[in-house]
Amino acid sequence: MTMFDLEPVARQSTAELIADRLRIAIMRGALAPGAQLGETDLAAKFDVSRGPVREAMQRLVSEGLLHSIRHRGIFVIELTMDDIEDVYFARAAIERGALCRILDGRREATHAALGPAVEMMLAAADRGDAAGVSDADQPYHEVLVQSSASPRLVRAARTLLIETRMCLGALQTTYEDVHEQVAEHAALRDAIGSGPGEIAYRLLADHMEDAVARLRVQRASVSGTSA
Repeated sequence: MTMFDLEPVARQSTAELIADRLRIAIMRGALAPGAQLGETDLAAKFDVSRGPVREAMQRLVSEGLLHSIRHRGIFVIELTMDDIEDVYFARAAIERGALCRILDGRREATHAALGPAVEMMLAAADRGDAAGVSDADQPYHEVLVQSSASPRLVRAARTLLIETRMCLGALQTTYEDVHEQVAEHAALRDAIGSGPGEIAYRLLADHMEDAVARLRVQRASVSGTSA
């Protein structure tokens, strides 16, 4: 191999780095739903010119995390209950597709890969850290989709997982006992490792349906309406 055979090392552009920071801020609620983003303010905070900020914001507009209102500006999306149901509908389809591939020859590797996320969730639950459980929930599902070895499923899942975290708002979790949340993920991991395939599919579907039901009750409680 000569030096001319070597490919350049991929580097994140400034716009990509800013987009990553903004995604995290949106996911964690530092940029609240409905918040307006200004190029000038963000450029000053990131200590960059307005160009990379503009590019980063447009990336998030295309991903659906920001939306542009003509003559008003760019805002963080606000998720309605219909949006939440659609998020989980799309996630169920993507993660079922990933599970199909996993069960076809990737079970052992996926079971091992999911282990650290389950351990993180359990440690957070044991110390009563609901936010920590939710923090570990996201990489669990990221690993699940990544284990399918499908770049397209991974890309499709990324925004949906951020939107999922946004659904929780400031409450961080819909579980009264976060150990129950951990148990659901551990059971799915075990089913992926050695259980019947139909059990894994059922556990995944139940997990998505239960999440929507919990969020519906949570939203109704916050708004003071009947579920």
